[in-house]
Amino acid sequence: MIPQDPDALLGRKEIAAALTEAGFKVSAETLTTKASRGGGPPYQLFGPRALYRWGDALDWARQRLSAPRRSAAEHAAAQGRLRATSS
Repeated sequence: MIPQDPDALLGRKEIAAALTEAGFKVSAETLTTKASRGGGPPYQLFGPRALYRWGDALDWARQRLSAPRRSAAEHAAAQGRLRATSS
């Protein structure tokens, strides 16, 4: 279930399920890995349990989106991979 309150605190499994339901498929295992290696959403510890603020986790997921594109060629051009064709 997607929380309505951006300040809601959710455990790792719950935040993974909410992000997935919101369209950002991520597993609790991926969040665990990112918590140890970096690059994941911010979290706080409550004893041994990681708690994620819903608004922070959703912002993290949205920041990982690319800019809107109309075609794969547009993506390649943005990456500098579009080669000039010779005639």
